[in-house]
Parts: sequence; structure tokens; C-alpha cells
Amino acid sequence: MIEITVGTFNLNNLFSRYNFKAEVAAVAGGDVTLDADVSITFAEPISYLLRTYTGRLVKQKSPKERGIIAERIRAIDVDVLAVQEVEDIGVLREFALNDLAGMYPYQVLIEGNDPRLIDLGLLSKFPIGAVTSWQHAIHEDTPFRRIFSRDLLEVEIYDQRRRKRLFTLYNNHLKSHYVRWNMDPVEGARQNNERRRLQAEMVARIVEARMRPNSRFVVLGDMNDPPDSAPLEPLRQPLVGRKGLGLVNALTHPVETRPPKAERPPSVTPVNPAWTHRFKRSRQPAVHELYDQIWVSPSLADKLDGAWIDRRTRHSGDGSDHDPAWVKLRL
Repeated sequence: MIEITVGTFNLNNLFSRYNFKAEVAAVAGGDVTLDADVSITFAEPISYLLRTYTGRLVKQKSPKERGIIAERIRAIDVDVLAVQEVEDIGVLREFALNDLAGMYPYQVLIEGNDPRLIDLGLLSKFPIGAVTSWQHAIHEDTPFRRIFSRDLLEVEIYDQRRRKRLFTLYNNHLKSHYVRWNMDPVEGARQNNERRRLQAEMVARIVEARMRPNSRFVVLGDMNDPPDSAPLEPLRQPLVGRKGLGLVNALTHPVETRPPKAERPPSVTPVNPAWTHRFKRSRQPAVHELYDQIWVSPSLADKLDGAWIDRRTRHSGDGSDHDPAWVKLRL
């Protein structure tokens, strides 16, 4: 029997310290500061690139916050960890080697569709087989653009001897709720919800086409909606004319690593521990939702042996505005 823990964690903008996206000219003999610690003097005119998004400079994740998320990952010590919001494979490899001290010898990241440069990745102690990106998938309702805001990353996980495929993992980061300042908020929210629904439908289609009824697979990631929301219905219910995935929500009764204090009212910390994301509007009570989810196939449902969420110590989050969640499987 093999015991393996599988989790998901949105690392909240894990960008590198170096910045190469928008062109900036430097005069001969001038000093250019790349960040607070790096300054370069050019002997002759040259141009270089800086990262920007919607006119703003994309900055590195602060060393303090980077250290906090690394500490949380080391503490939970998950065998296979799906991650979201990582800049590129170089950043993920550096993070795995330096911040995580080499605890994950296998890393995966394929750059996807997001203009903000946030991609899906995977850290694993177990060997990895085939890796498939579905970033080019098109839904017939929106035929002129790719359906996934980032990607759907499919990864095979093998045993340590590479003799047996343990399961296939599908990492997600669905459309956010963010509405740009120049959009009508009601219409913007409607469009985001519809995009998320179509993405969930495409996930269901792809997984159903790739997997057999008795296949072992895990669908997880930042879904940007609670499990019982209308946009995520395609993950819960069979599509028209299809049998459906039969997914089982593995995080219905998770254990918190740091349970809230008993005297805190639900408006501050909810009684139900099944949440990973907290959002609070001005003068409104906080909303706690299970955005980061783990769904398992029917063939893995009876292999579940526990579920956990690493609870933050601050309302704003510890290094991320999401909390990591994970489950244990006995295969």
C-alpha cells in the first residue's frame, strides 16, 4: 500500500526578483535600479525590458512573504502539491531548490494564457509521467478565444519505481471575480460567472474524454467559486448526453491545522472549517469560501484517509490570500 498526500496552494503572485517585459531606454553612464537590491550602471546606451500589466510594474514577491509560503509548504509536507500563480518554470525551480531546500525533486510548469504571467505548476516527491497542457482548448460558445484564463494542466503521477501510474492530476485556476474599473459591475460579474461555468464544463468534457469510469484521477486547484455554486455545476452534475465524472468533494470535513479561538464570532471566523479564501468588503461582514478544492474520482473516493487545511494566522493571509488544502490517499 502507498500513502500519498495531494494538495493545492495558490502562491499569490510568485514572481521572480528580475523584471524583463516592457522596454525602457538607459542613457550612457546612467544608473538603473532593477529592484531595491540591484542597481546597474551602463557604459553606453542600451535598452532592456521590464514586466508590466495594465500599465503597472509587476513586482517580485517580497522575500518575507516568499519565506512565509515556503515555511507553510515545508510544514504541511505534502507529497504532490498543485500550485497556482507562479511566473514561470525558472521561478518554480528556484523556489523548489532554494526556498524549499530541494524537498521536491520534480517540478512542472507550462506557461499559459494569463496576461498577468500567473501560471499553473506542480511540485512532487513522486515521479511524473506525461504532462499535457489544455491552454488552447476552445469552447463552441466562445469560438474566437481560448476558454481557459490560465490553463488546465494534466499530469500523471507514478510510483517511486516508475512502474505504475498512481493517478492523473488536473490542476485548475478558473476565472476570477475581478471586474475592471471601466466595466459595469453587474455585467462584469455576469460575464465572469459565465466564463467560469464554461471553463468548468470544458474541464468536465476533457476529463471525461481522457479518463475511463474506473480511472484514478484528481481535479483540484483554485476554482474561484464555492463547490455548490452554479458556475461549478458541470463538475457536480453530468453534462447533457454524458454520464458525468462522478466527482467526490474530498474537502467536506477538513481538519484545520490551527482551529479558530472558540470565543470568536462566526462573522470573524466561521464555524465550518471548509474554507480557504476570505474576502471582506468595506463595512460588510467577511465572506469565507472554499475556493481551493480537491475532487476525486469514484475509484479514489474509498481511498481517502483524511483532509486538512493549513489555517492562516492573519485575516489577510500568511504569504497568500489563500490557504493550502490537502488530502491523504491510501492506494
